[in-house]
Amino acid sequence: MGAGTVYILSDGTGETASTMIRAALVQYADKEIDLVRFKNVRAEAQLDLIVDEAFERKAVVVYTVVSVQLRNKIRELCAAKGIPSHDLLGPLLGLLDQYFGVATNTPQAGILRAVDEMYFKRIEAIEYTVKHDDGKSFAELDKADIILVGISRTSKTPLSIFLSHKGWKVANIPLVLNTPLPEELSKVDQRKVVGLIIDIDSLRRIRKNRLERFGQDTGGEYASLSHISREIDYAHDIFKQNKRWPVFNVTERALEETATEITRIIAARMGYPDSAIF
Repeated sequence: MGAGTVYILSDGTGETASTMIRAALVQYADKEIDLVRFKNVRAEAQLDLIVDEAFERKAVVVYTVVSVQLRNKIRELCAAKGIPSHDLLGPLLGLLDQYFGVATNTPQAGILRAVDEMYFKRIEAIEYTVKHDDGKSFAELDKADIILVGISRTSKTPLSIFLSHKGWKVANIPLVLNTPLPEELSKVDQRKVVGLIIDIDSLRRIRKNRLERFGQDTGGEYASLSHISREIDYAHDIFKQNKRWPVFNVTERALEETATEITRIIAARMGYPDSAIF
């Protein structure tokens, strides 16, 4: 048989089963396989029509369902019609029940879906954050959950990446001496914008260390006290003009501490639940 159909039944999104099946189908590259996914299958009333259709299409049925009763029903219906079927999740749950000495009498459907959704949310947040690092792009700035604004070496990028791994879409915009802020920034919800500042001595030390690490001249303007002082004054002026932005001093502070405070402020300002704060 050169072609075939696989019916995927899941009480969640079916993404886990789809991934496993695609991995297996690599071994059958010469076959034309049609994957048909049925999501949120959580009631026996849904099964008759699906199994009848699978029978008509001469399909194989694969399922990831946590309910023992529902798994048994799928197996019975498929057996009655001679449809090949395979339970991806049941045997594993049985093994783990035995291993842990427990019984999943009240399994929770859709847990995998929640995990999948969080995973994809984080991936989306990371991709967004990388695209909007250090003012690379102002497109879709309104889709950011948090916008960090600060002069060079105020931990904008490390904070952005750290927060993105928690599921926050973060854009960060550098403050460059005597350079106006991008127009796009004034058009977004100002409750999302956070200023970052640092003490002059700490910033000079950080910049000198950075230059030394890359074998560059430490006597230039970038690490000079006079230039850094002007940058910090410029940042303070910008923040005074935008009084709605909370400003965090990152001097000698752990990244996690600053990130937690930022998310707490943003969640409160945007009306997010406490669960949004990590």
